[in-house]
Amino acid sequence: MALWAPLGVLVLLAALASVLSFGFLQLAGDVLPLAKLVSKVTLGLLLISVFPFRKILKLSWQDIGFSRPKPFFLQIGLGLLLGLLTLSPVLVVLYTLDVHIWDQSRTWTWAKILQKTGIGLCLAMLIGIGEELLFRGLLLGYLRRQLPLILAIGISAFFYAALHFLKSKTLIPFDQQNLGSGFELMAEAFANWLNPEIVTDFSGLFVVGVFLALLRSRLPNSLGFCIGCHSGWVWLIKVSKDFCNVNPHSEYLYLVSSYDGVVGPLVSVWLTAAMLCWLMVSNNLQNTA
Repeated sequence: MALWAPLGVLVLLAALASVLSFGFLQLAGDVLPLAKLVSKVTLGLLLISVFPFRKILKLSWQDIGFSRPKPFFLQIGLGLLLGLLTLSPVLVVLYTLDVHIWDQSRTWTWAKILQKTGIGLCLAMLIGIGEELLFRGLLLGYLRRQLPLILAIGISAFFYAALHFLKSKTLIPFDQQNLGSGFELMAEAFANWLNPEIVTDFSGLFVVGVFLALLRSRLPNSLGFCIGCHSGWVWLIKVSKDFCNVNPHSEYLYLVSSYDGVVGPLVSVWLTAAMLCWLMVSNNLQNTA
């Protein structure tokens, strides 16, 4: 039940998004591709669903991971620093190995640099808040009540990784769309989970999800840490994409994913090692206390 309930909610909200997206385009005209609109509306409905489901599941804001305002914002700052510290070495290695190469086609001024980094940070914070509230907040809070902790972490990380590949690339012309078009795109998006080409990318995101869930479960009321850490990673990735390109001819290209050019085998190994070290150190400290 704990496994199928989140999947059922996701399917129902995706179906609702398909209907709403078709209806919106019929009123507004051909303003957006249907596939893109269904994807965005599904994400929006998932975020909105946090509030009614929190009450239905009888989860307090503390159960979801929030602390009082002052420590919460302090957590975000410390988490942001943790995110920068944990991902920066990966980017340095990728640049050293020529997996990432400087984009010489762009001309930068200090004003442009500040603008890009500032906008990137704002977008990263929005992504971090939304995804952490959903996955390490509501979903993990629910699963921890139903399952052993290790299963709760694994399932929450699975859904976190899987949602990134819930996409359809088919473009249905506006004049050929009907009420069933959104459901066709929805079926294609879910079928993408069976695509063997996403295994490497999925594995990297799964490890990221485990890391954040472990952070959330090992520290009380620590959703702020997760938001900050996640935001720091997204920010660095966005900044890296602005200044560098992925070198398709690098012999170490296998270290990164095709999803975002960063999260891949190198990140998986690095974060797994970090988690193991953290668990050993924290367990030793508990044993000596």
